[in-house]
Amino acid sequence: MTHDQPTDLPNAASVALVRDGKVLLIKRAYDPYKGLWTLPGGRLEPGESIEQCAIREIAEEIGVTIRNPRPVMLQALGRDLAFRLQVFVTGDFTGKVVASDEVADHLWVDPTALIALRTTSRLDDVLARAFTILAQS
Repeated sequence: MTHDQPTDLPNAASVALVRDGKVLLIKRAYDPYKGLWTLPGGRLEPGESIEQCAIREIAEEIGVTIRNPRPVMLQALGRDLAFRLQVFVTGDFTGKVVASDEVADHLWVDPTALIALRTTSRLDDVLARAFTILAQS
């Protein structure tokens, strides 16, 4: 018997933090996706739930404490779809954004302005779903 994760379970998490109709995007400082704008997040650590991963990664990457992350979608990323990213959304967070060395830059952006940015694949679709879910809560 192996202890590998089934391929349909997420192995990473990201979070759309929404404030006043804008979402926080980060510009990645390292591979994968170096130089692209995306949502903050990262990889699952052993023994963590995917929600715990999301909370930890946001605290580590941008110094913000999130609460009540709502699942948005599971997105497969990477050349071989190795990243199974569970995307969350929340408007419930505290703290000032203090970027780690993994973050080259950050900004609050209206989703309609994504066209002007180099983003990760399908970020516009992901954010459309995130804003819909947040509006339903």
